[in-house]
Amino acid sequence: MIRGHGIDLQAISAIAKAQDKHPRFAQRVLTPAELAVFQQKPRQAQLTYLAGRWAAKEAFSKALGTGIGKTVGFQDLEVLSDSKGAPYFSRLPYDGKAFVSISHSGDFVQASVILEEDV
Repeated sequence: MIRGHGIDLQAISAIAKAQDKHPRFAQRVLTPAELAVFQQKPRQAQLTYLAGRWAAKEAFSKALGTGIGKTVGFQDLEVLSDSKGAPYFSRLPYDGKAFVSISHSGDFVQASVILEEDV
């Protein structure tokens, strides 16, 4: 049974401004494993990756119904990619299944998360 669905749309340029203004922004949003992937990418790919992880984590918190904050934070969630490049949650504070999709177009990244629970 579907428990929740969350969507987030993020401008990559806004993430670039945040990263430029706050040099530790990526470390705040990304887990150590995500940060290792981020650091191996060229600048524009870093920003797209960071915006995608931001959007996926925001979408998860919306699907859960809490938003990012006291109940769930950026470091509680980890989004890695499988061998085909598809994103998946490798860590999350949820007992059910979580499905994530991230899409990029121009200056925007969109993420969709569906949470499923056993009935």
